[in-house]
Amino acid sequence: MGDVDVRAGEENFPVALRVLPARHRRHLVAVYGYARMVDELGDSYAGDRVAALERVRTQVDDLWAGRTVDDPVLRRLAATVVECGLGREPFVDLIEANLLDQRVVAYASFEDLLGYCRLSANPVGRIVLEVFGQSTPARVALSDDVCTGLQLLEHWQDVGEDRRAGRVYLPEHDMAAYGVSAADLDAPVASPALRELLLVETERAAALLGSGDPLVRQLRGWARLAVAGFVAGGEATAAALRRSGGDVLSVTPRPRKAETLARLLRGVVWQPPGGAR
Repeated sequence: MGDVDVRAGEENFPVALRVLPARHRRHLVAVYGYARMVDELGDSYAGDRVAALERVRTQVDDLWAGRTVDDPVLRRLAATVVECGLGREPFVDLIEANLLDQRVVAYASFEDLLGYCRLSANPVGRIVLEVFGQSTPARVALSDDVCTGLQLLEHWQDVGEDRRAGRVYLPEHDMAAYGVSAADLDAPVASPALRELLLVETERAAALLGSGDPLVRQLRGWARLAVAGFVAGGEATAAALRRSGGDVLSVTPRPRKAETLARLLRGVVWQPPGGAR
């Protein structure tokens, strides 16, 4: 499995990562490193991906059992698990999502896709709340909406790339309703029907992301800044998709950094975040 270079600056969402105190940044880097490793094994590992993911699961079991783990990514994560008292389930769910990717290449309905996001996206938000010691059932519910919205927006950005990898995340029922075929995803430019569908899907994702405002208001200190960064990145991504007019095949819509920062500052209604964990 090996080490992972966590290039947080290349991600759409953790825009606040670099300004957090070192201890929070260290924990989040450990979590992102794990998530990136699992995703890379599921997406691009040249060997037996299922076997590789199962090996990670075994080491996760070892970590929570207090046994020594060999992988450097998991060794780095071990300190975070102990210091923050993190639960095992979200980390296993991320493995399950990537195992699902090995056998499912399309989703019939939007509800089916939401089920996938519960494994692939929502665990990250739950872990972040635990890292900051601010997890409650109400906040977890809001975080799940936000994380699902972020995951959907990433899927809509990468429709062409996912298609080339043999996966289609646009729900089959929605494609049929808008007269979009799988072959349309192979074109160099999105058809009018595909553009219309992508804009509709963008608004569905943005509606879920709307849970970010009440979530940010409930958080305090550095957690508020970190989560506001995720939300701002998602809002800027939705804006980029809208600007593209739904043509995600000729170019991948990317959020503007200045717009992300402006949305972050508006979302957090900036105050010095001292006094929190």
